[in-house]
Order: sequence, then C-alpha cells, then structure tokens
Amino acid sequence: MNILILGNLGYIGPVLITHLRKSWPEAYLVGYDNAYFASCLLMDEVLPEVKLDKQYYGDVRDITTVVFEKEKFDVVIQLAAISNDPMGKTFEAPTFEINTSATEAIAVMAKNHGVRSFVFASSCSVYGMDGKKIKNESSELAPQTAYAKSKIDSEIKLNAIADDTFTVTCLRFATACGISPRIRLDLVLNDFVASALVNKRIDILSDGTPWRPLIDVKDMSRAIEWASNREAKNGGSFLAINAGADESNIQVRDLAYKVSEELGGIDVSVNSDASPDTRSYKVDFSLFKELASDYQPLMSLSDSINEVGERLMKIDLDKDFRKSSWMRLVYLNNLVNNSLIDSHLRWIVY
Repeated sequence: MNILILGNLGYIGPVLITHLRKSWPEAYLVGYDNAYFASCLLMDEVLPEVKLDKQYYGDVRDITTVVFEKEKFDVVIQLAAISNDPMGKTFEAPTFEINTSATEAIAVMAKNHGVRSFVFASSCSVYGMDGKKIKNESSELAPQTAYAKSKIDSEIKLNAIADDTFTVTCLRFATACGISPRIRLDLVLNDFVASALVNKRIDILSDGTPWRPLIDVKDMSRAIEWASNREAKNGGSFLAINAGADESNIQVRDLAYKVSEELGGIDVSVNSDASPDTRSYKVDFSLFKELASDYQPLMSLSDSINEVGERLMKIDLDKDFRKSSWMRLVYLNNLVNNSLIDSHLRWIVY
C-alpha cells in the first residue's frame, strides 16, 4: 500500500507515522509538508520522519501532479491545515486557501491519478454551539470560527468529488490531546497538564461550562487507519463521521478537576464572571462505534493526562510555556516577525 500523508510534520503526523509503520510494516509511506513546525520537537526526540520512505517539502497550495505521477498512491491522508481557532482568526485568508482550496485541488489530483481512498481530518468544532443538545452527523452545523467554517467547506467540496472509485472519509475529530514528539500545548488538556506542573494551579479563563469531547492522538491514528481501508459499502463513498467516544464528552471545568485529581490535587481557579464560550458541543459517536467497532478509542482521559504529565516532567518546561514554540500561533507569529514567512504564510526565499 502506498500512502501519502499531507501535513505530517505537525502534531498528529509523527504519532500517525509510528502507528502506520507498526500496523502496515510493508507500506510505502511518504510525507509532504512545508515544515512550519518541523523544529518544534520535544528535547531528545528522534526525528520521527526516519520511519518514512520519503519526505517531500512544499506548500500544499503548490502541490503538482508530478508527486502523484511518481508514486502511484493508494491512499491520501490530509492533515495539512491551519489547525485551530486563534490561528484561523489571525490568518483567515490562508486558512481557507490551505484548509479548503488546497484540499479540494489535491483530492481532484488524487482521484485523477487512481487514488482509491482520501482521508480528511475534519473537526467536531463544526457543530459550534448549543452544548445542551447532543450532536450527531445529521445535526445542524453552526461553525463559529474561520477554522470550523473551512472544515465544513472542505467536506462540501469533497462530497462532490467522491464516487464509487474514490472513497472519501471526513473524520470529525473530537478535540485532540495526548503526547506527541511535536507536542502542542495550545490544546485544552495538554495546557491544563502543563499549567498544573509548572504553576501548581490551573486557571480556567472562561466560566468552564462549555462541553468538549476529547480524543488522544494515538486514537486519532487508529481512526485514520480505519478510514484509509474503509470500503464504500461501509458508510458510503462519502462519509462525514464523528470520531471519538461518548464517554470522552466533558465540560472544561470538569476536565480541569480531572487533571488536578490525576496530578495530586492541584488548585483550580474558575473565572465565574467570564462570558460563556459559545463554542460548546456534546457529541454522539455511536455511528463511529457501529462502523469502526475494531478501532474504538483505547486511551482514557486519565491515560492521556498521565502520559502528557510524565513526558513534560522530563523536560525543562518554563512557566512562560504559553510563549513557547509549542504554542502554534506564537510560533507562526515568530516566523512572520522574523521575516521567515510572509502574512500569507509562504516562506520568504532570499
């Protein structure tokens, strides 16, 4: 099996590569990434890309058919994205260029070159608000941000391309968490663990009431493996599906107390005067349980909290970690401010 992983030099990619190499030792794995975050590795980590057969460097907005003509891929996994709400707000135009327009163009190329399966990393954030009603795949969509809107726009474009020869799976992932060689600390669980370790307290900036489902990056990789091999008879030629587990739905304040409990009773502060966060969604994952019964999440919240905590305790994590390279918007802004990339997130070539 020949697999192209777009956006492999980020948070999910290193864990996914390790998982796929273990699941399919004979697979031909190729990465394609513009390397914004390639250097954002935890100290003493071995370069994850040594497990690939080949690495291309380039902007997904500029990918050409040459890549597909050379490699004859069976599967394309699209992880490349401006990957959270703050980045999408700061870089709105590139968000739609990378997340939506490039995804559509690549899917068309892939289909025209015989790729049979296209896996797109979407998000439960497309549901947006109204945490009182449990959201399933038929629920009304209410994206609140450029990031969430770009994901829905991509799903619409991909639905038009899918057919009996080209199976598309859009995994609407719960909020990511867990350990990765390229850790992100701008994710709610990871942030709470880091704050508990270095500040000995967890400060919730909102009122803590929003609902969030969570999924460990290891379980995201398992879901991607399933989607890569999914046949059209199992869900249709196009499938947008919530990926996670019902028991992972949790309110932000309860997650903070869960982190506190696992790490020894850290103080938790809730800003009860804060305006409610409209990004609140409780999600139904029963379809994923039905169609991907052998690929259900294995990592509990406790597992994720403790793995992140154990790994972060091995490094010299600064109290100002929210200004570090492990915060994606901070790092992108540093690249822009140092004239390494421009405001459209393109590398500046001297």
